[in-house]
Amino acid sequence: MVETVKRHYDNSRRQAQSRSTRLKTIVAAKGQFIQRGYLATTMEAVAEAADVPLPTLYRLFGSKRALLAAVLDTSFGGDQEPISFADRPAQRAALSEPDPIRLVIAFARVAREFMDRSSAMLHVLATAGQVDPEAAELLADIRRQRHAGQSRIVAALAELNALDPALEPAAATDVVYTLMSPDVHRILTLERDWSPERYETWLARSLQTLVRPDLRQASSASL
Repeated sequence: MVETVKRHYDNSRRQAQSRSTRLKTIVAAKGQFIQRGYLATTMEAVAEAADVPLPTLYRLFGSKRALLAAVLDTSFGGDQEPISFADRPAQRAALSEPDPIRLVIAFARVAREFMDRSSAMLHVLATAGQVDPEAAELLADIRRQRHAGQSRIVAALAELNALDPALEPAAATDVVYTLMSPDVHRILTLERDWSPERYETWLARSLQTLVRPDLRQASSASL
């Protein structure tokens, strides 16, 4: 009697192909959104640019709004890993920095790298949000998340007893939210033609104004 050998189906190759197709589509969609704008970009145009069948595009993302969200998520994190921006290694390392000046300098680097990846798409979203309710809802959600995430910088400074006592935490958070905004980044790097390095240096110095004056002076004296 011949025993039947059960074969375990290994779908790792199929999963890898699906991830590759998904990433290729996200890259193509990002190019289309930046070039044409969100409203003028069709799913058909993305499918053609990505060289994937339209049914595959809908199977992977379901809708243009979901595709936009995927493009934004990938731009924010720099990859497709399901890790929130707040839990990324660079963010966690910055928050754990025991020196307040080094902490804000680290966040200036985080912000610069974030903006390098996502500034153009955030502008696409802001423009679309003026006329498209779904885009406006997504924009509002991202702004809420950004404000909540940037409040952690102020909380970290307060925990180190390093926050300037002249600033209430809520006001300090609003300052961070403004300094690290996509609008300010766009003004400086596009309208005023600042380099990414110059933007990062300016942001680091500006964020240091949140730190207690005596700590700022001590840091300057040690340089």
